[in-house]
Amino acid sequence: MNDDHLPQGRFEGRKAFGQLVRDALACAAREGWREIILCDASFADWPLGERAVAESLQAWSKGGRRCVLLARRYDDVLRQHARFVAWRRTWSHIVEARGCPSADPLELPSAIWSPQWVMRRLDVEHSTGVSGSEPERRVALRELLDEWLQKSSPAFPATTLGL
Repeated sequence: MNDDHLPQGRFEGRKAFGQLVRDALACAAREGWREIILCDASFADWPLGERAVAESLQAWSKGGRRCVLLARRYDDVLRQHARFVAWRRTWSHIVEARGCPSADPLELPSAIWSPQWVMRRLDVEHSTGVSGSEPERRVALRELLDEWLQKSSPAFPATTLGL
């Protein structure tokens, strides 16, 4: 896997953050990453509803792939990211959505994890953080996300039953 074209090191600002999300998901599709974890308190300022992101996720989606979503709540996703909601519904068999409603929104990591490359916003308000493919960075983020996943429960169902 060649993630050399994904940025390594610090990033700053909403524009840079949004572009990192787009580039990471495009790279995941191109290189066939087997697993992705997307984590944020609300995903409100992620570009998940954009056509390019939906196309990357669609291209990435195949058997043997797995995507884990972790958020405090999914209200903003449902309101703002219709394309993403539709993708999640179509690919529910490879997408596991988890929620941590009692989490402090400032403590829940804002991050993308893959076995190849990771990105984490350290300051959500200013969209500053770090990204890279160093093994120690990937392991540390995975351990942190696993701790949050243990505290989580199923959320954001692919279909709404009732009514």
